[in-house]
Amino acid sequence: MAYSATALRDLFDHDFDTVIDVRSPAEFEEDHVPGAISLPVLDNEERARVGTIYKQESPFLARKIGAALVFRNAASHIETSLALKEGGWRPLVYCWRGGQRSGAFRWMLGEIGWRAESIEGGYRTYRRLVTEALYDTPLDLTLVQLGGYTGTAKTDLLHLLEARGVQVLDLEGLARHRGSLLGEMPGGQPSQKGFETALAQKLYHFDPARPVLVEAESSKIGRLNLPPQLWDAMKRARWIEVSAPLEARACYLAEAYADILADPERLKAQLTPLRRFRGHDTVDRWFDLIDQGEKCALCAALAAEHYDPAYETSMRAVAPDVAERVEADALDPKALDATAARIEAALQSVTSI
Repeated sequence: MAYSATALRDLFDHDFDTVIDVRSPAEFEEDHVPGAISLPVLDNEERARVGTIYKQESPFLARKIGAALVFRNAASHIETSLALKEGGWRPLVYCWRGGQRSGAFRWMLGEIGWRAESIEGGYRTYRRLVTEALYDTPLDLTLVQLGGYTGTAKTDLLHLLEARGVQVLDLEGLARHRGSLLGEMPGGQPSQKGFETALAQKLYHFDPARPVLVEAESSKIGRLNLPPQLWDAMKRARWIEVSAPLEARACYLAEAYADILADPERLKAQLTPLRRFRGHDTVDRWFDLIDQGEKCALCAALAAEHYDPAYETSMRAVAPDVAERVEADALDPKALDATAARIEAALQSVTSI
């Protein structure tokens, strides 16, 4: 049977026991339906081989070789990953476009007696629904941006506010990047499609009747672009701006960027392009601080001489509607908890107007 998905809710809130992605591991790695497990009926090399035969030799030969591989791999999955499934198990299967790969696997599962269905149109249907939600449909949410200089612990504050029950959109967490020159995180970023899947899922589960707090960002986080409907909503959003003393921010940054600061040569390589904008003398002074192991002093210099001027330039260009300002005297856990409480009160004030 074909399962017709006409809205994201059909794939985010379904009653199937398991969603199975039978595409190749590379396709699954790039993006997949949330919660899906990977049971490829063609691995990366097999898919490439069959595709080459299809284009260069014969579609019939490709289908014959592909069928043998698909059923062989499907049988292996049934003997291993699916061996303990009971008779009432109800899986939803998909491939790239709901064609031969998912059709063959669904047929085999159905012949066993499982109530298997496949997504009509496959992954392409799901991707079309994500694109419609993020690119074509205005965002039906009230966003409030949390702004402030680099090092004001905005990400930590978002997490504290989420723990308090505030609806929070952590874009840097979804993008796996800290959103700055030194923002790379271990493991790297997801694909653009994978980022958009995580984003669409998060947005879908928000209550439209309540505000959503999101950290102020540019339209790009690392190498990932914010989808246009989200970016448009962020540009219209009011702001709450948090501030903290430079010394506190510097020590916070030294801890938050400990992984970057632990590799002096890599750090220098990342800062070298700034010679063009901040001058050789400034960057040479930063390098001296790196060599001396003065991490807090380095972070203070980077904040005062690079991040703060960049933020001020951005503020002049964007000219946001800053509705509330919250000053944090310190950035230790106790102080951050108190600051989060004040931001929560400010959020209520901003959205009640």
